[in-house]
Amino acid sequence: MGWQKTFTLSQRSKGCHLVTDEVYAHITPGIKDVKVGMLFLFIQHTSAALTINENCDRDVRKDMDMALDNIVPESLDWMHTDEGPDDSVSHTKTSLIGATISIPITDGHLNLGTWQGIYLTEFRHAAHSRRVVATVLS
Repeated sequence: MGWQKTFTLSQRSKGCHLVTDEVYAHITPGIKDVKVGMLFLFIQHTSAALTINENCDRDVRKDMDMALDNIVPESLDWMHTDEGPDDSVSHTKTSLIGATISIPITDGHLNLGTWQGIYLTEFRHAAHSRRVVATVLS
């Protein structure tokens, strides 16, 4: 059985943002009756990504943003800057983090670990709303 929905996350500017509750609000109708299944989340953008990480300490999100800025600095001599100096650097970070995550569903709930949450990693300085396709297979 399958279920799919495209939804839009609230606008956020650059940083790592915990969006687990916002995602749950959109996907609950699709997972509530699933005994065993998988949720796939796909972000329809090339300058933001999805990942799973620590959901308790806000410093982890700041550390991740800092580390990604050091791994892929905006100060490089980027050629593709059509939408600003954060254009190509954002695309590169998106490729490193990824556009898709998968999460097991068990008895109508996401089977995340105790300290795991869903992150939107936004790489553009200006706030953007981001479209996500949620697909449930059971």
